Amino acid sequence: MDLFERHAAIDVDTHVTEPPDLWSSRVAKKHRDLAPRVERIDGKDMWLVGGKPQIWPGIFSIAGFDGSPPVEFPATFDDIDPSMFDAKARVARMDQDGIHAQVIYPNVGGFGSQVFLKMKDEELKLSCVKAYNDFLTEFASAAPGRLLPITALPFWDLDATLKEVSRCIDAGHKGILFPTQPQVFGQPPLNNSHWDPLWTLAQDAGVAINFHVGSDSDWDPQDVLADPTGMGERTMFAYFSSLGFMSNLKGIGDVIFGGVLHRFPKLNFVSVESGVGYMPTVLETMDWQWRNTRVALEHPEYDLLPSEYFKRQMFACFWFEQGTMLENALQQYPDNMMWETDFPHPTSQSPGPATPALAPREYAAQALGNMPDDIVGKVLHGNAARVYNLDRN
Repeated sequence: MDLFERHAAIDVDTHVTEPPDLWSSRVAKKHRDLAPRVERIDGKDMWLVGGKPQIWPGIFSIAGFDGSPPVEFPATFDDIDPSMFDAKARVARMDQDGIHAQVIYPNVGGFGSQVFLKMKDEELKLSCVKAYNDFLTEFASAAPGRLLPITALPFWDLDATLKEVSRCIDAGHKGILFPTQPQVFGQPPLNNSHWDPLWTLAQDAGVAINFHVGSDSDWDPQDVLADPTGMGERTMFAYFSSLGFMSNLKGIGDVIFGGVLHRFPKLNFVSVESGVGYMPTVLETMDWQWRNTRVALEHPEYDLLPSEYFKRQMFACFWFEQGTMLENALQQYPDNMMWETDFPHPTSQSPGPATPALAPREYAAQALGNMPDDIVGKVLHGNAARVYNLDRN
């Protein structure tokens, strides 16, 4: 029996390749030209948002493809494996890979719903968020308890956000997607009391707030892929992807230093696709600076160090790391680390002939094979089951 069979592996970060008719079949007819839609341009399918080119679906749908982005990727939906957009095919692939459950995140709307802000019509923006969530509810219904939906939010409208969270929790969603730097989009920062109604709702419902990397800015994919610095297309993509994994550190710092974790002691936050090897160093630094600047003089109510708040309420995810840094992170924070694949993205554990990626079982055997079994059980299943309420009756 391998690690996945022994521990019912839960993959805490995967993405759905949204089908081309997701929005056109759900939003009002008057909005369809500006809602996200697919158009074939120069032989490649392209998502348009607000009537303007946004991103190729193929660049998010690279699993098993013989090539490497950003230069090579599936040109059209005909070239994309159905497991990326069809729920039954996804479950069949999960069975093949030995994966018990997967947490599902979006692509087109952005990793914090920020892409919807490119549309000016308020009714349309909200309609697009709700249409995505409705699709995700239906997608997950193909395998309840195995396909785990995370709610996208109209975070620019708090009242609408609270209603959408309640609606989606009632529909079985397992968590909430939120941008790590809402102030970039003209909203209050994470520590501002403006967000307290959302934190209260999430805490009372027992659902986690999920920070996915790439949710902290309104960058345009076309700018990155156009190589604005002259590094070269492939080099620029590698550079952007590498540093992007660490973009969640600001959000982690904001909820710790800003007192959110102190004020909401039962609310969990997940740092998605951020890696874990460097987390002990970051947390050690936070603790040292906390003591060095005597934060307690300014906030005597804070009764824990940053690392202790992290241990109590925060989680981080890994998928390619190996060796001593990974082992150190898992040994120091065994109750806070979770495994993911990032399927079907360019960095995912879904190797094509041109990539160095390992398949999920192979990766787990190499990276975790020498770890104590109790730790392996936590990072492959136990922590995720607790965060996403999978083992409740």
